[in-house]
Amino acid sequence: MSELVLDGVCVERGGRTVVKDVTITVPAGQVTALLGPNGAGKSSLVLAIGGVLRPRPGSVSLDGSELAGKRPEKIRAAGVAIVPEGRRLLPDLTVDDNIRVATYALPAAGALAGRKRALELFPALEKRRGVPARSLSGGEQQMVVLAQALVSQPKFILIDELSLGLAPVVVNRLIPVIRAMADSGIGVLLIEQFATVALGLATSAYVMEGGVIRYAGTASELRDKPDLLHSAYLLRGSTAAAPAAGDAAAPAAPATPGTAAPGAAAAQTPPPASG
Repeated sequence: MSELVLDGVCVERGGRTVVKDVTITVPAGQVTALLGPNGAGKSSLVLAIGGVLRPRPGSVSLDGSELAGKRPEKIRAAGVAIVPEGRRLLPDLTVDDNIRVATYALPAAGALAGRKRALELFPALEKRRGVPARSLSGGEQQMVVLAQALVSQPKFILIDELSLGLAPVVVNRLIPVIRAMADSGIGVLLIEQFATVALGLATSAYVMEGGVIRYAGTASELRDKPDLLHSAYLLRGSTAAAPAAGDAAAPAAPATPGTAAPGAAAAQTPPPASG
């Protein structure tokens, strides 16, 4: 089975290590959730995988081929697409032109096939192809950035904060598309603050806090035992080792059931996700 493997990845920003010895495996054809509050290091990890930052040290490999240190366009060509946080579009260009921009490095036949596939997954964009990106709703903009990533027909796609700033009803419209990606064989790493959204889609899950993986195991276990997720979020500033799958880390402070730890409110009060 094809795999994207992160092994011992460390990332520095501003002279400070913000990602520390992270090891994650993303299998093809599955959704893997990476959960954690703001400031956990999730976005820095995504930038390192995508080639914007360089792991020092650490390995990022796709089916045994090393990607760490390569330029972003080489990583994309190898089959890894990134959907960054923030829905970064060219606001004065139309939906169609924004999608076409993402195909600049593809041969004509591949670009055509990629655009066709992306629009099949997002039929709502078909009627909006001539509309400037600035006129789109937040949900429509998220569809466009997902389409931009899909036009290269990647083997793996990393989605940073799918639900950020979107109403629950909009997120629910995107969930079937993420499932369809995985069903088509794409490996999806879904980076989220909102546990319900991610765990409703994922097979395996990781929880990241303070730059460290605090939990690695199945998504179903976190769904069934939310105290594990709560405990991992409570480890801000802790130097404790990450718990193995199935083991809850000791919380840094006692917690009342149903009460979020500081910085972890998003994990405790997620928007509802459709089945």
